[in-house]
Formats: sequence, C-alpha cells, structure tokens
Amino acid sequence: MGDLELGDPAPDFTLEGTDGPFTLSEHRGERVVLLFYPGDDTTVCTKQFCAYRDAGDEVAQLDATLVGISTKDASSKAAFRAKYGLTTELLADPDADVAKAYGVYAKRLHMTKRTVFIVDAEGKIAHKHANPLSLSFDGVEDLRAALAEVPARASRGQ
Repeated sequence: MGDLELGDPAPDFTLEGTDGPFTLSEHRGERVVLLFYPGDDTTVCTKQFCAYRDAGDEVAQLDATLVGISTKDASSKAAFRAKYGLTTELLADPDADVAKAYGVYAKRLHMTKRTVFIVDAEGKIAHKHANPLSLSFDGVEDLRAALAEVPARASRGQ
C-alpha cells in the first residue's frame, strides 16, 4: 500500500459498479483510467462527471475505459448517475480498500483524494496526477494528453 510509482503493477480489484461488478485485471490489453473522486453529487465531482458526459464523443475517441471510484456505496453511485445522466461507470469502494491500495485515501474525512491513474495495457501504472485540494479535475483534454503518452496496446516481446 501507499505511493504507487510509474511502472508499478496496478493493484487489482473488483468493485460493484453502476454497470455491475468491475475487475481491473479483466481489462488487460486496454488502457483504464481510474478517476478517484471525493463524493457523489458534490459540486466539483458533479462538474467533473458532467464534463465527461457532455464530451461523450471525445471520451469515446480516447480508446480507454474510464471509471470513477469513491467511498460512497453503490446506491449513492446509482442515484448520482441517474440524477445527471452520467455516462462514466462509477464504482463503489465503501471500505476504501482500493483507495488505500492506491494511496489516495483521506482517512480523517473517509473519502478519496481526487487523483487520476492510467493503467496501461500491461496492467502497470503509466500516469498519475493528483488534484490535492480536489478543487479542480482533469478534463477530457487533460486525459487525452496523458493517454497520448501511454501505448494503446500491450507491447510484444519484453
């Protein structure tokens, strides 16, 4: 647990999501963007996920799977997604096990620090960007720029 560095294996997990259970290792061979965020239906988080919804065509062109993760439960995620018509799958981490494994858990507040991880096609951490005060977020352009540095497919023969 603790601070993950670029190139480290991404800790595997299975969480209940708005589209059913999500297991990270089942997405090997593709890029996965883990969008840790503090809470459902809060001001900045709502702006963040509505921005992804509103840029749906651009998000679709990223050639990556995006998932949002916070410590709120599955029913909170479902309500948040329905209220705003969100398109990003949201995963419930109520025990904060995944947030702790990725080093983004704020224990005192029992919430996740707003942080983006990109897991490459080989299951390794290829990008990490934190928004320490959680007052801003990585928009679609930020994600596109970060993904441009991460190969879309697993490399051969290494």
